[in-house]
Amino acid sequence: MIGVKADSLPEPLRGNPVAQIAMIVPDLESAVALWSGILGRDDWSIYTYGPDNVPELSYRGEEGRFGMRLAFVGAGPQIELIELLEGPSSYHEWHSRHGFGLHHLGFVVPSIKDAMIEMAQYDVDLIQSGYGYGANGDGGFAYYDTQDSVGAIVELIEIPSTRRPSEVM
Repeated sequence: MIGVKADSLPEPLRGNPVAQIAMIVPDLESAVALWSGILGRDDWSIYTYGPDNVPELSYRGEEGRFGMRLAFVGAGPQIELIELLEGPSSYHEWHSRHGFGLHHLGFVVPSIKDAMIEMAQYDVDLIQSGYGYGANGDGGFAYYDTQDSVGAIVELIEIPSTRRPSEVM
């Protein structure tokens, strides 16, 4: 991260706090057990996402068919653990180049669609996105390739008004 400057982050995200730190893990259950011990908490929310429950998925400008299993805990920032399922996806790309570990930093935005329009003005590639994973059909995410400028991928997150119930691990 030497040489990274404040203006490395696209303008719409500057000054916003990092809301999430996400890591790709080989096995979600083992990772949750490990991180529960590290963080001293076990109040994880677990979700499996893919084409069956995220109606609008894209990957590299095409329709997305990827899937992932996620675990979330905490806030300020939230920790997210990601287990790879179907691909291709940004998770699979990252894993093939870097292995398991840090994948992205997440920033909350009020509207993913508005934020994506604003981000289109900057020289940063959209890798993948999804919309409609919330219980009311809202909620979205968009991953941008900021590896060269920030050292990780950046995710924009529109938190759904109501989440679906957490899975039981």
